[in-house]
Amino acid sequence: MTLRREAFLDHVKERGEYSTPEETERAARVVLALLGAHLVGDVRAQLAACLPEDFALILLNPLQSAEPLPPERFVRATAAWIEGATEQTATWDVSAVLSTVADAAGDELLGQILLQLPTGYDLLFGHPKPT
Repeated sequence: MTLRREAFLDHVKERGEYSTPEETERAARVVLALLGAHLVGDVRAQLAACLPEDFALILLNPLQSAEPLPPERFVRATAAWIEGATEQTATWDVSAVLSTVADAAGDELLGQILLQLPTGYDLLFGHPKPT
């Protein structure tokens, strides 16, 4: 089921403890653009179908990535795209957005998403794998 735009942003805002809608939307746009560069094929399309239309389009038209970034580099890339962000605040941004994405996707699709990503993304999505 597709989340409505307001509901999606409300979840991100609550999890990220953002003070303005602009901060919330900026985090969502940057993280989804970076995530879209790491996903391919049906998995990306299925995830896009779970997101509000404008965020789905961001996921489907991602930034270009030459190689999949390990989680720590994904966070650094997020920090580089958000003015004034540090790695610490970017970790918060990534977690707020990706945990909302995980809820929208559901367990089965999230499992498929994690198969396309380097090890360690389960923590960013807020769904650590048992060791």
